[in-house]
Amino acid sequence: MTAAFRSPAPVRLPSMTPLESSRRLLPRLSLLLGLALSAVFLPVQAALAQGAAPRSESDQGGAFQRFLQGLWPLAQARGVSRATFDAAFRGVTPDASIIALTRKQSEFVAPIWTYLTNAVGGSRIPRGQAAMQTHAAALASIEQTYGVPKEIVVGIWGMETGYGSFKGDKDVIRSLATLASARYRGDFFRDELLVALEMLQKGLAERAEMRGSWAGAMGHTQFMPSSYMKHAVGFRGGHADVWDTPADALASTANYLRSFGWTPGLPWGFEVTLPEGYNYALLRGSFASFAQAGVTRANGSRLPSSGEARLFFPAGHTGPVFLLTSNFDVIKTYNSSDAYALGVGHLGDRIAGRAVIQGDWPVSQQRLGKAQVQDLQRRLKRLGFYAGDGDGRVGSGTREAVRQYQQRHRLIPDGYPTPQLLTRLQAGS
Repeated sequence: MTAAFRSPAPVRLPSMTPLESSRRLLPRLSLLLGLALSAVFLPVQAALAQGAAPRSESDQGGAFQRFLQGLWPLAQARGVSRATFDAAFRGVTPDASIIALTRKQSEFVAPIWTYLTNAVGGSRIPRGQAAMQTHAAALASIEQTYGVPKEIVVGIWGMETGYGSFKGDKDVIRSLATLASARYRGDFFRDELLVALEMLQKGLAERAEMRGSWAGAMGHTQFMPSSYMKHAVGFRGGHADVWDTPADALASTANYLRSFGWTPGLPWGFEVTLPEGYNYALLRGSFASFAQAGVTRANGSRLPSSGEARLFFPAGHTGPVFLLTSNFDVIKTYNSSDAYALGVGHLGDRIAGRAVIQGDWPVSQQRLGKAQVQDLQRRLKRLGFYAGDGDGRVGSGTREAVRQYQQRHRLIPDGYPTPQLLTRLQAGS
């Protein structure tokens, strides 16, 4: 899973998916990451970027072998035999293409409406509905057991691998070893590699089965090794085969979501319409308080009678508006991107036969590029609103900082960064 750290849908940045918090990094990478690498071996691209001469293949191979030598005592302490360890790394070398992927940058992130079009476009909806019918009995049992709606589980399946049509073709051991030896994301990938070795030692997977994304996520719903060990379940008993048995992968995904706090009977969220002159002081509260304030569902139905929610403006207050619940945040543990979670929820809704998003997206509105978002983040940080790094990506931290600034200056607190807001910050307003 992202539960994992996997490769994204066409417009998704590599986000870390659950199972990367295990996942919380992962499961999936949507969103492309470009953090600096501490090099145990230095790829050609990094060497050139630093103005250094590229290391020869023999130099890189030597560094990789030293990494494996240091890894062995850690694996041994986890009960991994020398035979399993040697078999796992026989013929394995660093994969320079993976390091290149971690360094990819995108000047502009696809707008949310483009992302959602990709999430539900093409054959995603009819294929999801067909998958629901094919696995109806298993999904009904899974929903009853874990309390997670079947359309959410199928939505994740569709977002992660296109219902199993592409589960990744990378050697997971090689991928994890490459990232771990480069110390990408600190010790995260080293620890995932150690868990993968434990899986081999315990016979939970064959060496040849360990295929997946460039970040090590595996199976129909892209579980990282640690997420597999914690959350994977065999639908009919026994160890989970998330690679070739969809029911096991779907049950494991539902188990993952429930373990992170999914509340049965509570929607992930839904689109709403705000009344004219809405008082934006009410950004979160009970469904009853929103109903009293005149908020209605876009499809005309009543708000739930109980529960808490918060307003979400994915493209600002001029675009579609949503009420989100804690279950939306549970989906984000699979992949921390707001766009990903909204994509899963919307795809699930469409698979279940619910309506398209009603509001108009501000497609003609000018958006901020990466360098502009970084400028905005730096300025908000200097003012004490933002505590993160200036990475140029608009995540929940940036949205919250923008919202606080807007509230302080009596602007509509939709948390959406615009060129006009950046101009205001630059002017020192």
